[in-house]
Amino acid sequence: MSLADQISDDLKTSMKARDTIRTATLRQVLAGIKNLRVQEGRGGTDVTDEEVTEILTREAKKRRESIETYTQHGRDELAAKEQAELAVIEDYLPEQMGADEIRAIVTEVVAATGASQPGDLGKVMGQLMPRVKGKADGKLVNRIVREQLGA
Repeated sequence: MSLADQISDDLKTSMKARDTIRTATLRQVLAGIKNLRVQEGRGGTDVTDEEVTEILTREAKKRRESIETYTQHGRDELAAKEQAELAVIEDYLPEQMGADEIRAIVTEVVAATGASQPGDLGKVMGQLMPRVKGKADGKLVNRIVREQLGA
């Protein structure tokens, strides 16, 4: 069963259980999948699990940014709602890499590219991001690369 089908089935289950947050969140994800199908001109053909993971990653990033903003402005009730939605989305994402795992890959890529100064950030990130795509938060990866390059 594809990831898109699993999300669709879980939407039906959450609707029957009257789980409003899960239902609303899964509807937003499915809307993103439908938009991708329309943009690509696929009609009825399905999207790949990698494309669904990209959509989920994008949605998770939006939630994290919203949580940060709401928390900074004292809107804890809105931050709690976004946190609940983020938890639903994270159920479908691959397990995220820890900082130590990211550091090991960054060290490997820095050595392979010969990067040694902060100006080499783009070269390192270009090689690194495809390897950690969907498995690590981009901000964390960027911060670790900057630490390694002494920026």
